[in-house]
Amino acid sequence: MAKAKKKVPGLNTSSTADISFMLLIFFLITTSMDTDMGLSRRLPQPPQDEDVKEEMKIKDRNVMEVRVNAQGFLWVKDGTASGFAEIKDLRSRAKAFIKNEANNPKLPELHPKNIEGIGMVAITDKHVISVQTDRGTPYEIYFLVQDELVAAYNELRDDAAKRYFHHTYAALNDEQQSAIRQYYPQRISEAEPKNYGGAN
Repeated sequence: MAKAKKKVPGLNTSSTADISFMLLIFFLITTSMDTDMGLSRRLPQPPQDEDVKEEMKIKDRNVMEVRVNAQGFLWVKDGTASGFAEIKDLRSRAKAFIKNEANNPKLPELHPKNIEGIGMVAITDKHVISVQTDRGTPYEIYFLVQDELVAAYNELRDDAAKRYFHHTYAALNDEQQSAIRQYYPQRISEAEPKNYGGAN
């Protein structure tokens, strides 16, 4: 007499959906998502009338132009010089432009301002550093330029913080940091990219 074939029991899949759902929730909670990185810039308010537009005109001496072409070469113009420049020199040139320590008539105009916590000082808060890139400018070069300009402001703010409050800028309280920001306001303007030639 032949033996009866043993039946293989089927897998119980009734809880598979629940397990998958719990695993999905676990990974969603524990995984860190990449966040977009960017540059912090506050855009000026739009002018309300013609009088305000007239006031917004900036004197040539107060503007430092930084242009970057498609090959990543820099062209810098301020009141004292213009021409091609190295990225490694940009920070020191920006600092000299912003400070105008010798009150050079070709650099940003110094004018007196009473800053709470510091007192009456001569500052160049009407200066602007205008950055314009080519549409084909490599991102690495663009960010290097931005880093150097921001580093110039950071170093100037640190110097002023040590001079007036005997601490680094990062160690100051909110009121003191606000005073230093008035002393050295970060004024970096970005113009619309253009085609200077080269890669598109």
